[in-house]
Amino acid sequence: MIELCFRPHNEPLQTPHSGYHGHQINSQYFEGWYFRLTLPDVKQTFALMYSIEDPLGNQPNSGGAIQILGIDEAYLCRTFSNVEQFFADRNSLKIGHWGKTNLTIKPRLLTTTEFDRFIKEGYQATATLNQGSIYDPVRNEYCRWEYQIKPIYGWGNSQQLQQSTAGLLSYLPIFEPGWQITMAHGLATGWLEWQGKRYQFTNAPAYSEKNWGSSFPQKWFWLNCNSFNKQPDLALTAGGGIRQVLWWQEEVALVGIHHQGKFYEFAPWNSQVNWQIEPWGKWQMQATSSQFRVTLTGETDLLGTYVRTPTAKGLVFNCRDTTKGKLNLELRDNGKVIIEADSNLAGLEVGGAPWDKAWIF
Repeated sequence: MIELCFRPHNEPLQTPHSGYHGHQINSQYFEGWYFRLTLPDVKQTFALMYSIEDPLGNQPNSGGAIQILGIDEAYLCRTFSNVEQFFADRNSLKIGHWGKTNLTIKPRLLTTTEFDRFIKEGYQATATLNQGSIYDPVRNEYCRWEYQIKPIYGWGNSQQLQQSTAGLLSYLPIFEPGWQITMAHGLATGWLEWQGKRYQFTNAPAYSEKNWGSSFPQKWFWLNCNSFNKQPDLALTAGGGIRQVLWWQEEVALVGIHHQGKFYEFAPWNSQVNWQIEPWGKWQMQATSSQFRVTLTGETDLLGTYVRTPTAKGLVFNCRDTTKGKLNLELRDNGKVIIEADSNLAGLEVGGAPWDKAWIF
C-alpha cells in the first residue's frame, strides 16, 4: 500500500521515508543518515554521518557509528557496538545512539540540556535539531555540536506534498538501497567544536539525506550544494549509480534543483539524464525534460577523503569525498537561461567500484 506524506505541524516539510525503516530488517540491514553543514564565512563544511548496522545484533559488525568530515576534510570516526542504545521513530526523523553515558533508562530523545549533561559520546537528531559528542583519541579531546535547523526545502515544490526521491516505486521493497533527501535546504543556527576551536553560526546552509537497505550500490556518484555564490535560495542534489532491482541491476541518475519555491526534477520517469564521471576530479551531468535542460560540471584538485559505507563485511572505506568542490550549474527553460550559478563549496563524491576509467552514460 502506498502512503502519501502529509506534513505534521510540528515537522515542517517532512518527506516520505523520514521515519526509520528498521522493521524491514535482516542480518545485513543498515540505515544511514547524512547531515551537511556549510560555513561560507570560513569556506568550510562539516559532514556528519550516522549509521546503524544489523539492529538485531546478530553479527560481529552489529552496531552504530558516527563519522565526521571536518575542517579541510579531516576525518573522525567512532563506533558504538551496543545496538540496544540506538533509537529511532518509524513515523518521522527522530534518531539517536548513546555511546558513553551513565544513564540506565531506555534510550530516547532528550532535551539539549539533558543530552549535554548525560551523554559523553553519542548523537540525537530530528528535522530541526542535530546534537552530538564524540571523543578523538588521537588529539585527546571531544568534538561536540548542537544546532537548530529551520527547514526551507524538503524534496518537492514548497507548499505541496513532498516527494519520494526515487519515485512512487520506492515504497515497494524492490530497490537496493533506498535513498531519500530529507531536507534539500535549511538554515542552521548553533555551534560546533572541532579540534579545540568553537565555530558559531547563524542561518548557515544545512542539508540532510538518508539511505537504507542491505547494501550500497555497486558503484555511484553524487553532487550536492546549497551554498552558491550570490544565490542564497538555490539547492542542488544530483547522483547516480548501479542499483539492484529485484534480480537485475540498472544504471540510473537524477538531478533535483530547488529555487525560489520551485522544484525542478530530472529523473528517469520524466527526463533523459546523461553523465561523464571521471574516477576522480571531474563530474559532468546533463539532463533534459520536455521544458527544461540542466548542465552540471563539478571539479576538484584536492585529493579528497575516504569515508566508510556499510557492506556485508561492516563499515569499509568505500567512498571518496570532497566538501570543497567547484561546481557550475546552468538551467534553461525552452532554451533560455533562467539560473546560472557557481560554488567552491560543493560536495562531490564517487563510491564503489570499479573506477579504473571514466563512467559515461
